Amino acid sequence: MEDSNRTSPDKFILLGLSNVPYLQIICFLVFLFMYIITLSGNFLLILVVRINPQLHSPMYFFLNNLSIIDICFSSSIVPVILINTLAKEKSISLLGCAAQMFISLTLGATECIILAVMAYDRFAAICKPLHYNNIMNTKMCVCLAAGSWSVGFINSIIHVALTFQLPFCRSHHVNHFFCEVPPFLRLSCRDTWLNEILMYISTGIITVFAFFLILVSYIHIISSIMKIRYTQGRYKAFSTCASHLNVVTLYYGAIMFMYLQPRSSYSYETDMIVSILYTAVTPMLNPFIYSVRNKDVKDTIMNLKRR
Repeated sequence: MEDSNRTSPDKFILLGLSNVPYLQIICFLVFLFMYIITLSGNFLLILVVRINPQLHSPMYFFLNNLSIIDICFSSSIVPVILINTLAKEKSISLLGCAAQMFISLTLGATECIILAVMAYDRFAAICKPLHYNNIMNTKMCVCLAAGSWSVGFINSIIHVALTFQLPFCRSHHVNHFFCEVPPFLRLSCRDTWLNEILMYISTGIITVFAFFLILVSYIHIISSIMKIRYTQGRYKAFSTCASHLNVVTLYYGAIMFMYLQPRSSYSYETDMIVSILYTAVTPMLNPFIYSVRNKDVKDTIMNLKRR
């Protein structure tokens, strides 16, 4: 009997965002709107970069990677939220849950590194303009992108394998709206100290190191901007940097809060809000913050409209 109680279930129940009917409808409409905007903005950016040869540069190569990540990241989570928000049966299979956790972890870690790589690319372009083409050559860009995806993939395999070898005997009800590591650790009847230590280490290495690299890059960028003589040009550059830093701070802050908080400080409402920030809000904002304000992108979009 004890052995059967220590086995993992074949499905889990995601408790979702709310049990109140009118709030469920509001949540459904809000997430549907954000999902449509996310897909539209990111697909439009990919299309614009593809058809405009002037945008075939390292910056837009990484932006394309970011758009692909945001489309896949949002698509791995938001459709499940939409279905479970209105469905009576809010279950997800063990395999489906593991797949969702694997995809979200891979893409989340990859996005952290890609954002840092993009900041380094801007540093090279602004602070080392004469050497930019040598620094960010095609081989370097491909290696940086491949390295980012590889780190995300390896990180995800480790955490998913360690999480789903735990026995979930306390409950099959996940107090969350998608399959994420921290809520699952609270369901296990085994000591999860190893899982938590590895989670803290990987989150610290990936997010803290990447965020530090972004800050250092932007410190050098802002220092170079201060040398701009024209006030209008300086203001425009500061505005762009501020927008980028706001999105980066929102994304990294949410992830570090979710994965570095001690178990004693757990709060379902707070964790839910924080998770929404990096699973739905940030993927929606990224294409607009990073590219739509760019003159070349806007000109290409206007040409598409004329056609």
